[in-house]
Amino acid sequence: MEAGLPDRLHRTPSTAPAGIVHLGLGAFFRAHGAVYVAEAMARSGGDWGIIGVSLQSPGTRDRLAPQGWAYTALELGPEGETPQVVTVLRDVLVAPEDPQAVLNAMAAPTVRIVSLTVTEKGYCHEPSTGRLNADHPDIRHDLDHPLPKSAPGFLVRALALRRDRGLPPFTVLCCDNLPENGRVVRGVVLDLARLIDPELADWIAAHGAFPATMVDRIVPATTPADLDRLEALTGQRDEAPVMHEPFRQWVVEDRFVGGDRPDLGAVGVQMVTDVTPFEHMKLRMLNGTHSALAYLGYLAGHQTIADTVADPAFAGLLTRLWQDEIIPALTPPPGVDLGAYADALAARFANPAIRHRTWQIAMDGSQKLPQRILGTIVEGRAAGRPVPGLTLAVAAWMRYASGRDEADGPIDVRDPLAPTLAGLWDEDAARTVQGFLALEQVFPQALRADAGFVRDLSRTLHMLVERGARDTVAAL
Repeated sequence: MEAGLPDRLHRTPSTAPAGIVHLGLGAFFRAHGAVYVAEAMARSGGDWGIIGVSLQSPGTRDRLAPQGWAYTALELGPEGETPQVVTVLRDVLVAPEDPQAVLNAMAAPTVRIVSLTVTEKGYCHEPSTGRLNADHPDIRHDLDHPLPKSAPGFLVRALALRRDRGLPPFTVLCCDNLPENGRVVRGVVLDLARLIDPELADWIAAHGAFPATMVDRIVPATTPADLDRLEALTGQRDEAPVMHEPFRQWVVEDRFVGGDRPDLGAVGVQMVTDVTPFEHMKLRMLNGTHSALAYLGYLAGHQTIADTVADPAFAGLLTRLWQDEIIPALTPPPGVDLGAYADALAARFANPAIRHRTWQIAMDGSQKLPQRILGTIVEGRAAGRPVPGLTLAVAAWMRYASGRDEADGPIDVRDPLAPTLAGLWDEDAARTVQGFLALEQVFPQALRADAGFVRDLSRTLHMLVERGARDTVAAL
């Protein structure tokens, strides 16, 4: 190492076999699930090392390889920063480079769990129904080729290898923000398996396990400035750190093939029989308001969630969303006070050390809104409760998805339906709303057929365009 240059973070990789393959090795899993697994191994033992898989690009692999797969998880607290070096990774594979290597890793006898964080769009499903989209380009490819592209394709083909080799299936552990995520992923996998080999689908249905989970930790994108700051803090250069807030939560349905799993309960994971109340609470109270603040805050010129809630108009909207529109539609998980949970969320959102960009949260809205916001609107309207704040959030998504901001500047809209969404924008709010509501893969029939909702949404969108996001929020 040249004089004056910092050492590169490095650990000698473990040669112990991996027990977990993780599809979608992004920042969130490395700041959340991987940390829990590392702590569980340190506490209770077991060969639960992780092989990470990138389904898209080699960037994460290329940054981690020179470090022996080690990386730093940096906790960003209001009063300071705390680094932790995580050494649970055993290897990182890049699926487009060698899909057979990924299948072989998933079919290894030592692997008992395949976990996933591939984002909502990665399951190639229809968000409004939860069923496999058989017309998705990656699914069409996977039906015609033995080496897959999609996450469901890798699951099905790897499970077929295990069946053919006389091995039990692995547990499929979804860690994405999908309602009833275990059920949804099971349905997608079985739908695809039936199209490939009906007997394989029967085997998976009989012997597989798809536990539901709820995951929670705010993980902002890492910036070049973060790398420099971490280097100054630790004296080592880490090209692949992750940033995260102090809070973390993981709720897991305790249903694994053969009961085989890390001792997650020993390190704070809540192992339960029913995740549904926890996931509804988190998806609607955290993710739903996160999305609302992202679209409205971005349109109002706020770069981060912390900046947005520092604005009194948006802080007031946040409180009203929880108290008047979201909490009344929820059944609290056992022992949870939803008002206290809302207070804790408000403090997390306001943490100035977390630079969680509104633009980052705004991505993939067509995949996120059904479970984060639209379900609450359906239930609220069915119960006769007004939902003006959530209706405004939907209008803000439509405004954002037009691709032009309030000053008519361009917005880099990242969404699988981006070209379609931009083409739906019309100067007439009612025509815009009709175009968006025709998207059956996004909006449920209950809202598309609700004349009152259509009227309210059109009126709200018109006001948003005429007055701007902040003034509309303040007038709500």
